[in-house]
Amino acid sequence: MNLKYLYLLVNAITLGIPLAFSFNRKTKFFKKWKFVLPAILLSSVFFIAWDMAFTELGVWGFNEKYVTGQYIFNLPVEEVLFFICIPYACLFTYFVFNQLIERDYFFPHHELISSALIIVSLILGIYFMERAYTSVTFLLTGFFLAYHMLKVRPRYMGRFYFSYLVLLVPFLIVNGTLTGAFTDEPVVWYNNNENTGVRIMTIPVEDIFYGMMMVLIPLFLADELERRFENKKRLRKQGQV
Repeated sequence: MNLKYLYLLVNAITLGIPLAFSFNRKTKFFKKWKFVLPAILLSSVFFIAWDMAFTELGVWGFNEKYVTGQYIFNLPVEEVLFFICIPYACLFTYFVFNQLIERDYFFPHHELISSALIIVSLILGIYFMERAYTSVTFLLTGFFLAYHMLKVRPRYMGRFYFSYLVLLVPFLIVNGTLTGAFTDEPVVWYNNNENTGVRIMTIPVEDIFYGMMMVLIPLFLADELERRFENKKRLRKQGQV
């Protein structure tokens, strides 16, 4: 295999399997596309802007050996696709789990989990304020989870935590591939002056919280879009719209 297609192949495999099963008669995930796809695109704008800024600052970068050489601004096209492929695969998994597993095991504990994550994230974000990736990632995670718990108060957080715990397995494989666990050099390199230097295999520990936001933000947006759609539908039936 030409190594220049490695990152593209990772994206293709990540997206291809859930996309193929989206049309399964049991899952019918394609029916959620009118909420999921806009949510993914909206959240990708935020993450791509963040990515572009940190790439420009040298917080991380990309090994030309493993990308095709096609760029959108300062990002390889594969990196831009990453913010579509990964959230799609994760939301598909979350949706399937909701269908297959009736019991919400983590619901009784979701506020405790959120509270612990908020406290830890904010403390670490402040403590490592001089390290860009660490501080920005942990502070954004802490503030967004706090907003969720105090303002949004959704019923899906228990299921989200359960799903994300399971998703950490493919996460380690995909991110491990991109950070050099299976190659001579990493596809994506990190400037250790801008993170804690703590790694799980070859993966910066910050990536776990970054990945959490990559799933939770589009999930929040998709749920909000679906809720508004259902409200309008209900009002239309009542003759109020």
